[in-house]
Amino acid sequence: MVCGVVGWVDWERDLTRECRVLGAMTSVLAHRGPDTGALWLSARAAFGHRRLTVVDPAGGGQPMRRLRDGRGYVITYNGELYNTPELRRELEARGHAFQGYSDTEALLLAFMEWGPQCLGRLNGIFAFGIWNESDQELFLARDRLGVKPLFYTRHDGTLLFASEPKALLVHPDVPAEVDAEGLAEVMVMGPARTPGHGIFRGLEELRPGHFLLHRRDGTRVRRYWALRSEPHVDDVGETLFHVRELLGDTVRRQLVADVPVCCLLSGGLDSSAVTALAAAAVAPAKLRTYSVDHAGNDRHFRSSDYQPDADTPWAWRVSRALGTAHRQVIVPTETLVEALAEAVQAGDRPGMADVDSSLYLFCREIKREATVALSGEAADEVFGGYPWFWREELRAQGTFPWVKRVEERVSLLSREARDLIRPEEYLDRRYREALEEVPRLEGEDPAEAQVRELFYLNLTRFMPTLLDRKDRMSMAAGLEVRVPYCDHRLVEYMWNVPWAMKYGGREKGLLRRTLEGVLPEEVLWRRKSPYPKTYSPAYRCAVRQRAGELLADPASPLPSLIDRTRLDALARADGQPLEPAWFGQLMGGAQYFAYLIQVDAWLRQHRVAIR
Repeated sequence: MVCGVVGWVDWERDLTRECRVLGAMTSVLAHRGPDTGALWLSARAAFGHRRLTVVDPAGGGQPMRRLRDGRGYVITYNGELYNTPELRRELEARGHAFQGYSDTEALLLAFMEWGPQCLGRLNGIFAFGIWNESDQELFLARDRLGVKPLFYTRHDGTLLFASEPKALLVHPDVPAEVDAEGLAEVMVMGPARTPGHGIFRGLEELRPGHFLLHRRDGTRVRRYWALRSEPHVDDVGETLFHVRELLGDTVRRQLVADVPVCCLLSGGLDSSAVTALAAAAVAPAKLRTYSVDHAGNDRHFRSSDYQPDADTPWAWRVSRALGTAHRQVIVPTETLVEALAEAVQAGDRPGMADVDSSLYLFCREIKREATVALSGEAADEVFGGYPWFWREELRAQGTFPWVKRVEERVSLLSREARDLIRPEEYLDRRYREALEEVPRLEGEDPAEAQVRELFYLNLTRFMPTLLDRKDRMSMAAGLEVRVPYCDHRLVEYMWNVPWAMKYGGREKGLLRRTLEGVLPEEVLWRRKSPYPKTYSPAYRCAVRQRAGELLADPASPLPSLIDRTRLDALARADGQPLEPAWFGQLMGGAQYFAYLIQVDAWLRQHRVAIR
């Protein structure tokens, strides 16, 4: 069940008296579960849940409680399991009786049967908490790649957890404070937040592939899944066959729902592949597909290395070829600017500016006609679609390859902010930490080892940013987005495929060859074109003007962080055509102005105190 979860364990207070606080925390997540909500309270533990009903409307309600051999277990769960039928058959063979057919019940019974070891049996996306009433123990877990979010905080014998930080900040004991490190995450790392970092002081993110055990005598966090480096033994033909089988299987599994399902279709390789496989699986029914573009892009679009051509004609071409029922959503410039603050509210932090706000508006439109959508997200990270994978000058920068123009961005900070966060040092430290995590393959060729580093950085630092963005913006609209390319079986297999086989002379060459005969040739070999952005001069003018107004506003917290003189110079020089940068870049001009608007909205919305 894709929903919003809240939990509270306290060894001192009687939580049966805390219904009002728990209810307030849960209500903040109503957007994640607009259908129903419920609370469960006991003396030491309490759970809240907001439900977006996707499977088993009658039998999948939460928090869900089950008994076995006199032992009680309660679960609050956000996610989807794609191997529920297999789990159910095995659990029934072991004597478990099901009361419905939801994946929630399958997950709870799996934990009751196997404990933490159940995680290795799960295929899906999830973040959940289970309270063992007999042992007075809380178990938290998050899926292998971090598709579903989970944050927590601990203090004075209390542990609180929730799908989003905003629910934790409602609690009276959790202040919205940010220290130097949290501020560095926002102003230096940008959208690509460090895994495990909750931005706000005292808030932590349960990292992907980890679980947490909390008892009266302490808290333990353990890793249950990691990428393993080993030689790839399959030849090209065997590799193509295996990838094709995995992709087909995961798309079929992710189409299961009791509500309308659609696909996000840009006309690019990744989304077109998912759409083609989904359309074949649901035939003869017509699959709904959706694409997004910005008002004025038909007049103002400019081809570049970053975005070689517009998506719109390609989306319609793929739709006609596959026979889908297609709809294009056009985002007006004025609405795009207004939604910058709404996107911050959805994501609990400044994000990717108009990329976030347009995705939020896009999902809001889709929600009028569907509840579940399949997306092509993460194919670039899994198969090697970004230019830094094959352009040597981008490989050897000595930092995260998507981070650009660092010196320019740092120069726009106020002297006080630079002294506080020490931006260059912070960025370098985070980069070195990431490299130290890379699972090396003994004896690997140095060039191949360098590419392995890049894939690790993308899978563990860049991809989580895109997944978090997709989850937050879509769930803010009550839409569940599934990501077939994040199936852990596919990620594990592709991790060890040599770069020469992955590349094959073109970005994502292996994926292209896998899809021969599935997609039209012109779509199969189309150059990568990322999520569409606005090229409208009106957008540039609007965000520049709005950022200037905020900096002149005595109530704005921005002046303490930004060098106004340098920003004014940037505004005067911003007459160049609007050319978007890679998602991870906070470039000058329009994108930086839009980001400042989001920083201001974030500081005000949460009343953030910088300590």
